[in-house]
Amino acid sequence: MKKIVMLHGINHNMFGKRDPAQYGTVTLMEIDEGLQKLGEELGVEVECFQTNFEGEMCERIHQAYEERNDAVIINAGAWTHYSYGIRDALAILEVPIIEIHMSNIHAREPFRHQSVFAEIAKGQICGFGIDSYFLGLRAAVAAIENK
Repeated sequence: MKKIVMLHGINHNMFGKRDPAQYGTVTLMEIDEGLQKLGEELGVEVECFQTNFEGEMCERIHQAYEERNDAVIINAGAWTHYSYGIRDALAILEVPIIEIHMSNIHAREPFRHQSVFAEIAKGQICGFGIDSYFLGLRAAVAAIENK
């Protein structure tokens, strides 16, 4: 069975509490449960991981490389806009990387318009709330199948 890793970044453990106007009231656990259910329907295993520590995120990306996971989906939160360390870790991967965001980062503050991951990601999905995650999973499965 193909394995996809969902990487959640900084502050995502606060989904459901943090800025409901931007992120809704859904919790991280509900997002992960929805991804795992959709993964079963699509015939893939989805492993979810969240951290508030940049080095720990890099270590998990290295683990994805070592495990030869089939794709990575990442919502790195604010790290998206400045973490060259995470970008360099992602660049090691030889599998599709799908970048996602619940909010439309291009319609928010100017500093959020830039993604340091964009040039190494297969694509970016943003602005669809929780559905960004499900669209990202579908995109990852399609990228695996079209390799």
